[in-house]
Amino acid sequence: MKRIGNYILYLGIVSLLLLTACESLLDVDPSDKYSTDTFWKTEEHAKAGLSGCYRALHPWRAVHFYEFDMITANAMPYNEANGTQAIGKGEHLSITPLIATLWDNCYTGIGRANTFLDHIDGVVMADDLRNRMTGEAKFLRAFFYLNLVDKFGGVPLITETPNAANHATLPRDTKEAVVEQILKDLTEAAPVLPNTYSGSDLGRATKGAAMALKARTLLYNERWSEAAETAKAVMDLNVYSLFGDYRYFFSEANKHNEEVIFNVESSLPDFQTTNDQDIFRLNRPAPLKELVDKYQMTDGKPIHESTLYDPEKPYENRDPRLHYSITVIGYPYNGKLITKQDVMTTGFGTKKYTTYRDDVEIPLVERSAFNAILIRYAEVLLTYAEARNEASGPDASVYDAINQVRGRKGVAMPEVQPGLTKEQLREAIRLERRIELALEGLYYSDILRWKTAEVENSGTMHDADGIDIVIRNFRPDRDYLWPIPYNQTLLNPNLVQNPNWD
Repeated sequence: MKRIGNYILYLGIVSLLLLTACESLLDVDPSDKYSTDTFWKTEEHAKAGLSGCYRALHPWRAVHFYEFDMITANAMPYNEANGTQAIGKGEHLSITPLIATLWDNCYTGIGRANTFLDHIDGVVMADDLRNRMTGEAKFLRAFFYLNLVDKFGGVPLITETPNAANHATLPRDTKEAVVEQILKDLTEAAPVLPNTYSGSDLGRATKGAAMALKARTLLYNERWSEAAETAKAVMDLNVYSLFGDYRYFFSEANKHNEEVIFNVESSLPDFQTTNDQDIFRLNRPAPLKELVDKYQMTDGKPIHESTLYDPEKPYENRDPRLHYSITVIGYPYNGKLITKQDVMTTGFGTKKYTTYRDDVEIPLVERSAFNAILIRYAEVLLTYAEARNEASGPDASVYDAINQVRGRKGVAMPEVQPGLTKEQLREAIRLERRIELALEGLYYSDILRWKTAEVENSGTMHDADGIDIVIRNFRPDRDYLWPIPYNQTLLNPNLVQNPNWD
């Protein structure tokens, strides 16, 4: 995405949108201050403002990305930072950091997008560029709102420039109202966005990104026929395809590959990631045995059914995505065999998002420029498969979509054979989502919407040796929604708390 020199967008909003008494300021240069009356005049101003909207995505490079898998039976963190462990244990509170920061970061992005959209019409610039940038801002606003309703349910719906007098005491709108605004934004964004970008514009929201996010929104809200139709429209763009190397799909060298639909840009030295910092990456997220045991054998059968499974060599003859995504004790990584010291938390480590080869040792890299991939084509295929199956039951197109994912070059897992019932195919699709998208932060949203979290996230989780390592607890009367952050309800008495969180 184009970097606009030293331009930085700053909206001075206490609590980052809702509970403010400060004026909004745009700091577009360290040495120059502009008011909103003098700033929104030129194309350069508009580009700087939109860059600020994209900057609000930076927490999704790490904290709001794979972090969510550490709440599930897929993984756990090596420490208690951010509150993922507390949420997984059912010990979270309305002051838990991850809960408060998600709310704040989403409304930061929403406030910036709203400010941009309220001022872009007054900027002197070409209409086609104005329309495209408007679409980008609407996409971003929709993205932030979907993150909110996914975790909190209904939230205050604000579509105008942040204003303390008007917004500080707003009540919550219904989830349905917010979802309709998300869909409206994405429907309006898609026609004015291009299929692709090139050069310094790579990373901006595209037509496919708007349509794919719309498909995700519809899927999350069980609007099956619409979700399938929208996912199919993304497929029919013929812009995206499955990348041929699952292991290095997520590497810095292959960012912007043909499977990427939307990502958060990183660069050195300004916007770094720690994805190749070994001690950090291998143990956060630290995969759990509950995830590893779900990887099928190469014959397409689970470990408890396959004759290929050898309990003395439990990681042989497994779905290749296991060793592409996860480091295992006794197997090579970065030119050496992994030991317990490398993966101290659970005995498994996260290989996905790293660039090291198994057979060649290179010096550890403290910082890298990996792009966090938030939407990719494999998800669209699985969205289509799930939505189509739920809407009308198994048909050839459902099998084709899931088998495309399983048949990726270098993965080549056996096809899901036809003849399954709707319920059987549902379970196959859910497992495929868990494996294909493992450690990418989507599984938590999946078990919430499937209403399986009370089973998936309750009970004892285990390390590689089968030893009890953490007890997860999920209260179905409370935990399908997060609590509204305490500071928000304290300052705004009209924000009614979610059930059983008072």
